[in-house]
Amino acid sequence: MDQAKRDSAAGQCPVAPHPASGSLSGERAGARRVLVVDDSKMQRRILAVTLAKWGYSVEEAGSADQAIDICRRAPPDIVISDWMMPGMSGPDFCKIFRGMARDTYGYFILLTSKADKVDVAEGLISGADDFLTKPVNSGELRARLTAGDRVHRMHWELTRKNRLIADTLHELQQLYDSIDSDLIEAKKLQQSLVREREVRIGPARISQLLRTAGRVGGDLVGFYPAGPDRVAVFSLDVSGHGISSALMTARLAGFLSSSVPQQNIGLGPDGTALRPDRIAARLNEIALREFDGGHYFTLALADLDLRDGHLRLVQAGHPHPLIQRAEGRIDMLGQGGFPVGLIDDAGFEMIEARLNPGDRLILASDGVTECADPQGTLLGDEGFIRMLETLAEVPGRRLLETIAWKLADRTAEDRFEDDVSAISLEYLRPG
Repeated sequence: MDQAKRDSAAGQCPVAPHPASGSLSGERAGARRVLVVDDSKMQRRILAVTLAKWGYSVEEAGSADQAIDICRRAPPDIVISDWMMPGMSGPDFCKIFRGMARDTYGYFILLTSKADKVDVAEGLISGADDFLTKPVNSGELRARLTAGDRVHRMHWELTRKNRLIADTLHELQQLYDSIDSDLIEAKKLQQSLVREREVRIGPARISQLLRTAGRVGGDLVGFYPAGPDRVAVFSLDVSGHGISSALMTARLAGFLSSSVPQQNIGLGPDGTALRPDRIAARLNEIALREFDGGHYFTLALADLDLRDGHLRLVQAGHPHPLIQRAEGRIDMLGQGGFPVGLIDDAGFEMIEARLNPGDRLILASDGVTECADPQGTLLGDEGFIRMLETLAEVPGRRLLETIAWKLADRTAEDRFEDDVSAISLEYLRPG
C-alpha cells in the first residue's frame, strides 16, 4: 500500500506544502493545518481531498468532542466545522475553541444551510470568522481559505512586530535601569557637594538646603572661607535640567571650592577674598569660553566680614537676596542683574550692606519663589517674605527644613517641579 492509500485509510489526507506557507521570512515551516469537523464522513472526505489538492495538511473529526481533543493536542490553523452535529453544535464548539490558549490565531469557518440573519448573528457571536453554505462551492471555499490565510499572515506579522517591540522595550528598560542607577550615584555625588548642612565659622552660622527635582539638578549652594576674617556664601542655578546642567554645576563647584582654595577663583593669590562683582565677571568669562553658550546660570554671592558684619554681595539674575533682621523685618537687596554666561562684557553691580548681631542673610533659588500651588499660583517674592516673617524665631538648619516642608505642603505633590535650594548666613554676636 502506498503512502497516499495509507493516509486515506487512516483518515488523514496527503500533506503538500501550502503555496503561501513560506512567503514571510521566519514564518512557521510547513503547510497550513486544517481541521474538518462534520458528522458526515462523506462530507469530510470531499472537503479533505479538495483541501489536500490545494496544499493544506488536513485532519478530520466526526464530532465536536473529538475536534476539541485534537485542538488541545495540536491547535489547527483553520477549522471548517458543520453547524448541526449530534451532541455539541458548531457554534458551541466555536466558543470552546475561542477559549483555548494558543500562540497563533485560529480561523473558524462554519458550514451551514441556514441563511437567516438571526442564525448568522448567532454564529458570529460564537466567534466564527466566516460561513459557507451547503453544498460547498469549491470556488467559494477557496476564497474563504484565502481570507483565512490573509488573517494568519497579518496575525503573524503583528505578533512578530509585537515581539520586536517587546524586545526593544526590554532593552530600553535595561538601558534605563543602568542610566537610573548611574543617576542615583550622581545624585549622591551632587548631594556630597553640600557636605555640611550646618556649620559654624566664628560668629557666623551657615545652613544649607538642596532638593533636586529629578535625580540630578542644576542648583548649588555652598560657602568657603575668604581669608582670616571673612566667609563667603553663594547660591547658583544653572539653566535647564538634567545631566548636562548637573555636570556644569559640578564644574562650578570646583571654581568656588572650599576644600581646594588654590582652585577657588573667588580668592586672590594671597588667599584674600576678591570682590563679589569681580568674581561674577570672571565666571562670566569662563562660562562663555568653556561652556560654548550651551548653559548660563544665575548667581547670588556674598562675603561677610566676621569682625564687623560688613556685607558685600552680587546678584546676577538670581532671586533677590534677603536680610532678615533680628526683630523679623525683611530687607530685599539688589536690582536683578544679568545672568552669568549669557552675554559678553556683562556688568555686575556690587551691593554693600551690614549684618548686625542676630541678623541673617538668605539666598534662595527660583525653585522657592516660583513654587506653585495646585491652582498654578506662584509663591513669589512677597509670599516668600511672608513665610520668612512667620519663621523669624526659627534658627539655622531648622529654618531651611521648615521652608522645604512648607513648599512641599504648598504643591500638594510628592516632588518639586524645580530644584529647591537655599543658604542662610546668620551673624551671631562676635566673641
